[in-house]
Amino acid sequence: MAVFAVTYEYAHDPERLDASRPAHRAFLGALHEAGRVIVSGPLPADDAAPAGALILLDAPDPTSARALLDDDPFRREGLVAQRTVREWVPVIGSLAR
Repeated sequence: MAVFAVTYEYAHDPERLDASRPAHRAFLGALHEAGRVIVSGPLPADDAAPAGALILLDAPDPTSARALLDDDPFRREGLVAQRTVREWVPVIGSLAR
């Protein structure tokens, strides 16, 4: 397996994001329990970028990493404006392989 860094850029719809957040977190929590989500958390908006998230996944390839998140409630509800998936190779720290 490899580590993939997935970034979300959220749609600007704070009310719908707030309403869907519990289901989104439950979805990611289940993937964490299954050993697929290594860590996940929000990327707060700043002057250079809108709000989003960073999710580190354990997956065999980019296609599988994308597929793991296809049913994310945020994505199903159209709240993910942009998603990127890139392999990440940690060489120092607790995630180094």
